[in-house]
Amino acid sequence: MTALPLTRASATSGGLVCHYFEADRCRSCTLIETPHAQQITDKESWCREVLADHAPRTWLPAAAGPDHDFRNRAKLAVGGSAGAVTLGILDAEFDGVDLRDCGIQAPAIRAVIPVLADFLDDTGLDPYDVTARRGELKFVHVTAAPSGDLMVRFVVRSQFGLEVITARQDRLIAALPQATVVSVNLLPEHKAALEGSREVMLRGETLRMDLERVDLHLRPQSFFQTNTEVATRLYDQVASWVDEVAPRTLWDLYCGVGGFALWCAVPGDERDRSPRRVTGIEVSEQAIESARVSADELGVAVEFAAGDATEFAQSRLADSPQADGDRPDCIIVNPPRRGIGATLSTALEDSGVEHIVYSSCNPLTLAKDLDRMPSYVVEQARVFDMFPHTKHLEVAVLLRRR
Repeated sequence: MTALPLTRASATSGGLVCHYFEADRCRSCTLIETPHAQQITDKESWCREVLADHAPRTWLPAAAGPDHDFRNRAKLAVGGSAGAVTLGILDAEFDGVDLRDCGIQAPAIRAVIPVLADFLDDTGLDPYDVTARRGELKFVHVTAAPSGDLMVRFVVRSQFGLEVITARQDRLIAALPQATVVSVNLLPEHKAALEGSREVMLRGETLRMDLERVDLHLRPQSFFQTNTEVATRLYDQVASWVDEVAPRTLWDLYCGVGGFALWCAVPGDERDRSPRRVTGIEVSEQAIESARVSADELGVAVEFAAGDATEFAQSRLADSPQADGDRPDCIIVNPPRRGIGATLSTALEDSGVEHIVYSSCNPLTLAKDLDRMPSYVVEQARVFDMFPHTKHLEVAVLLRRR
């Protein structure tokens, strides 16, 4: 398989030039022809428009990183044929498009895609044919830590595919010593999904994401932002806001593997302040286990618990919202695209909690949630360009009760 070459634009034109895009083989980066600086300006303008009814007192400058080599996770569809696989996407006819030189992937990921393709070729397994509903190989997921360590996951259709890969795991590990976590995921159903519920570990359990302030531990189905540099800046901003309001008690709802909770557990000026009482809530038990490992390593006493964020907040805020009790001084929410919804936003509105930090990947649902919390004013807001060359963004806001 001969990959199309990828080149960078000249310093005068700016931006990333992708021959996959120019050849109409991949159009995922819909904004790639727009200079990166203009992309950021447009995202800020759109976000300001969406949040016009909740205009912040201060808009901080957008946080952005490079427009290339930023993506720490690749979700590669397997196409082609047995012995000649493609790793990339499937086109409209479900034919494989090989994207091993994609310029937005972290260099550590681009470097191993040819090795993974050779390994899959050697297995002799057929890529899954979506139209015919047969074949074994569906996806390969690769996650890269800042250290260069990798998590590699193979998604197959059946036990047969699992056994073939398992029988060859030693040669894979020899070829990819930096793959500290290797697993096979089974997705037997014919559906639009990237993974199934069953995960078989072949090597390791968690990938250590060595960040500036905290090491996080990712399991195969853990969530982490796909842009490590900008994610770190998001954590820094939220921690700065939390330090500014100086809460004694803090909740991190939808905490995942504990990023915000751990970043905020120790105040910025440790000499003058007592440790905070921090609680993290996440529905995934595996994510909570990972968060606890990170807390132990960091030496902070964060209470992590597996549970539904809305139910947790309701049960503790509804009884006596105006009394101190279990009510925290500050709450961080970091929900999926659907937002926190009517039930949780109403509970927060009635809670008496002084400050809320809301990190959103969807300004439209953020605006709806803010509509349901009129007791709060948006003090500060900041856009984070987590997904260059697309319309997607992250926006974080600091709310204060009026």
